[in-house]
Amino acid sequence: MSILAIHPGAYYHIESLEAPRYADHFDRLVRPEDLAAERLEEHAVVLIPCRTPADRMEEHKPQLRAYLDNGGTIIATGESESQLFLPGISFTPQSTNFWWWLTPGADLGVRITKSEHSLFERLAQRDITWHLHGWFDVPNGAEVLAVNGEGKPILYIDEVTTKGRMVITSLDPFFHHGSHFMPATTRFLDGFLPWMRETLDKDPA
Repeated sequence: MSILAIHPGAYYHIESLEAPRYADHFDRLVRPEDLAAERLEEHAVVLIPCRTPADRMEEHKPQLRAYLDNGGTIIATGESESQLFLPGISFTPQSTNFWWWLTPGADLGVRITKSEHSLFERLAQRDITWHLHGWFDVPNGAEVLAVNGEGKPILYIDEVTTKGRMVITSLDPFFHHGSHFMPATTRFLDGFLPWMRETLDKDPA
């Protein structure tokens, strides 16, 4: 199979998706406007990176749902308002403290909730800790992997809403890595993208 990444074209998408560090993790890049011409069933994973404008994705909502109902996998990272174009997502924004670590002894409160999950063979808690944009009310039966300081989900896997799989997070690693700001986000992608390739890039049939 293969991995398709949506490419909205901002500077941080170019750096994250096209630069040599991660380019080999994606088999095909496509603008949101060109998604309708894609045969999504040919791809094991569709990745929607941080800050993909929802108004460029909403017209593809039926196509994305059909792909999921056929057993496909969609990954959606933060600040893309994924609830507007993906099913079963309930998101609550929260105020973001961009400079919390400047306070001695500060703790953002992010916690891994399922350390035995295969993703955390590659990621530690510090690799998912930079700042927070919001949290989710997850459907019953979804697998919560990480929470904020109030115990609200910020990273989860949903295999109950559709016949496929959604990996949903409010974390925004592509934006920060592509902006060369916050080393934790690069560590996150260093672990997450190989996990995506090795674990999720499989024929759904």
